[in-house]
Amino acid sequence: MNKLNLILHAHLPYVRHLEYPRFLEEDWLFESLNESYIPLLRMLDRLDSGRTGFRLSICFSPTLITMLSDEALQQRFTEYMNLRIELGYREVERTAKDEPECHEMALHYLREAEENLRIFEDMGRDVLKGFKELHEKNRIELMTTAATHAYLPIYKDYPTAINAQVEMGLRTHERIFGEKAKGFWLPECGFYPGLDKVLADHGVTWCQLASHTVITAKDKSVYGGYRPVELPSGLFGFVRDWGVTSLVWSSVSGYPCDSDYRDFYRDIGYYLPMDYVRPYIHEPEVRVFTGYKYHAITGRTEDKAYYSPEKAKEKIALHVENFLYNIRRRGMIVETAGIKDPVFNLCFDAELFGHRWYEGISFLEGVLRRAGESSDFAFTTPTSVILENGEVDRIRINESSWAADGYSDIWLDGSNSWIYRHIFKAIERMQELTHRFPDQGSLKGRFLNQASRELLLAMSSDWPCIIHDNTSVSYAENRLRSHLGSFNVVYSSMSRNTVNTEWLINAERSSEIFPDIDYNLFDPEKL
Repeated sequence: MNKLNLILHAHLPYVRHLEYPRFLEEDWLFESLNESYIPLLRMLDRLDSGRTGFRLSICFSPTLITMLSDEALQQRFTEYMNLRIELGYREVERTAKDEPECHEMALHYLREAEENLRIFEDMGRDVLKGFKELHEKNRIELMTTAATHAYLPIYKDYPTAINAQVEMGLRTHERIFGEKAKGFWLPECGFYPGLDKVLADHGVTWCQLASHTVITAKDKSVYGGYRPVELPSGLFGFVRDWGVTSLVWSSVSGYPCDSDYRDFYRDIGYYLPMDYVRPYIHEPEVRVFTGYKYHAITGRTEDKAYYSPEKAKEKIALHVENFLYNIRRRGMIVETAGIKDPVFNLCFDAELFGHRWYEGISFLEGVLRRAGESSDFAFTTPTSVILENGEVDRIRINESSWAADGYSDIWLDGSNSWIYRHIFKAIERMQELTHRFPDQGSLKGRFLNQASRELLLAMSSDWPCIIHDNTSVSYAENRLRSHLGSFNVVYSSMSRNTVNTEWLINAERSSEIFPDIDYNLFDPEKL
């Protein structure tokens, strides 16, 4: 029997700009809520109601769950959805007259937006509540990750920074979900020797690992990643199956590249007349995704065919069968090597499903249904595998990530290496502050806590990734300058033994994250 260990990772950087009526980068959260998180919850609820025997694991990053729990952002999402619905009514009318080939999809988008908003309001605007209920039913295992999704191998020479990222990730999870997380998603699958001990010392029992870790390990792997690997600290690692996940993940040959699927980029916000779309984009006339997309991936921009839901549905069914066929086939090969009941660790970013790959939620539902009906498959979670006490590999692994070349190229290259000398200096200064001002309370304690909060936010892996990918570069650079600048406000003030109270109040209001943070986490003597 092939055991399916599906692990989804939901993460977005902390973006909250209430000083503006609308803010462009806040759409990252709203698009993911509307297109991935709420549809995923709806799909899992359908399966649960239909008594499909599925199980999987989901990681919600601390930055994401903070935003999902933020009342101001919840209100802004409602406003965002009302705009989408208003546009939907206009699109239904426009397509009926001018573009009948798109009318069916316009109706579909409108109905989905209305249903997603209704569900959001019915849950008291708390999407996490639905996932927590599935966790309590033993349908999903919830896990956490580093506080601001820092790419940890780069900070291996700063144990206090690693400790703060791990500790605040675990604290935030426990504060929101009411229990400690056993699993820890390594940001970008980034591992370095010794990180396993840090996690184990914090009570973590398992993490996921990049595909090539068993190939490049210092010790020979008997099970090739189809059993957990036990690291020197006793932490268990679950090695991502590259062969199977690449069927979905590959940007060249993966299922989402199929020409019958909907095109992600061809959105009316970018090609309909400005006078029509102006109320639904950002000032001053910044064209953005509206979610109303009517074309398939086929051809160049000017040659794209209209999207056919019927063709896409047929292709989803084929891809579901092909996905499970490949797992069966690989399982047979693995079992001939003496590995009985192999565990397939299928690790994906949650936003791939629904948001980046429109048909992804339906594909995922098809896989969960079809596998649940077959005696060839059994769903599991990492904690369940560990409790079975089966055979494991005990190995030492090297530094690695799931980046294209397997190491740190995305987060440390010629485009973004400049940021680290500033962050490293801030870490050193934070350690200095903990030594000079230990265990402060009242205003000084809050001031120092804000410094550590700004430092953690500067460490986010999203900023160097955005700079590397050359997407929202100016925003990423501004965020880095803002967080490091705010840190330096605290450092320079405390060097004069003063507190800027007005600045502190405004800073706390602008980043309502990690309310239970303690700057003493950066004290080397308390590790």
